[in-house]
Amino acid sequence: MSTEAVAKRLVAMCRHGQFEEAQHELYAKDAESIEPAAMAEGPLGNVKGLDAILEKGKRFQANVVQMHGLEVSEPLIAGNWFSVVMTMDVTMKEYGRVTMTEICVYHVKDDKIVSEQFFYDAGG
Repeated sequence: MSTEAVAKRLVAMCRHGQFEEAQHELYAKDAESIEPAAMAEGPLGNVKGLDAILEKGKRFQANVVQMHGLEVSEPLIAGNWFSVVMTMDVTMKEYGRVTMTEICVYHVKDDKIVSEQFFYDAGG
């Protein structure tokens, strides 16, 4: 599967809220997930390995009271890298209703996502 095919599949699945399914299908077993420096530590911080990424997603979902809206841009592809802009309008247990916008950058190797890195204002 080319980087473009992986990117398009990830976008399609995310637009349908199929985040965990996308991770099972498209991520390498040793993939890593990287947050901004201010968020690198803690339960939703940097992790390595598909199991840890899946657990991180479950912890995030456990804090979501309601998803009001989700937008995922078309992917921008450069070689084995691609990026998308993701915006979520959610009500969180701790913060109430918030709109979160981030740039998500992915690295693809051997037809699988080997890293994801998120860029957003983490208040730091």
